[in-house]
Amino acid sequence: MRRVLVTRPEPGASRTAQRLDALGFKPILLPLTETVALPVDAAGVAINAAAVAVTSANAARHAPKEISTALARLPCHAVGRRTAEAARAAGFLSVGEGPGDAEALADALAGDYAGQTIVYLCGRVRFSGFEQRLQPAGVQVRAVETYDTVVLDYSDEAVLARLSGRPVEAVLLYSAKAATAMQAMAGRPALGELFKKTCFFALSGRIAAALETVASEQLRVAPEPSEEALLELLQTSP
Repeated sequence: MRRVLVTRPEPGASRTAQRLDALGFKPILLPLTETVALPVDAAGVAINAAAVAVTSANAARHAPKEISTALARLPCHAVGRRTAEAARAAGFLSVGEGPGDAEALADALAGDYAGQTIVYLCGRVRFSGFEQRLQPAGVQVRAVETYDTVVLDYSDEAVLARLSGRPVEAVLLYSAKAATAMQAMAGRPALGELFKKTCFFALSGRIAAALETVASEQLRVAPEPSEEALLELLQTSP
């Protein structure tokens, strides 16, 4: 049974572990990052806003109640299914499910909201492509940072214990920050042998680019940035 290291933060890590178990893999949870809520001032957040955009389920999950209440009646455009579910759970009344890619969502919104203001629920650490893509259409993006992503530190002993001192066949990477942390971990003298023959599966090319010292033959990139595509790639890789 192939052992797969899951590096994403909770609660997503446990969901992924369940899916891996159902597919016949042996999941090992080692979240390399965690998300923490940020204080947000709700005053004036909805003024002149035509819609809400969310490209991360964590952004909706960590949004304070006063923020979601102030914005609840605006059309909410989520990047994909999981984010749409989180937005509905947060109290948004009209949630649209996007194509699963932040830049594609921006392209879709550019025509509908040219010259208008969109409230963007997001993290402090985020890919800038969504906001940049809307600029040419004159869409004003009001970024509301609801959470931050911080790196978790593990001692060599803790990692060895989690992996039972044995190598893993695969590592799943969902963010560039986690990929950078994974690369540093794999480079430690006490841990290097555990990852010598590991294959690293990245959710996107941007995430894969953070693995600067990983050999190309040990790297796989999902054809689209979704967990479904990532797990299918894992299943079909030798």
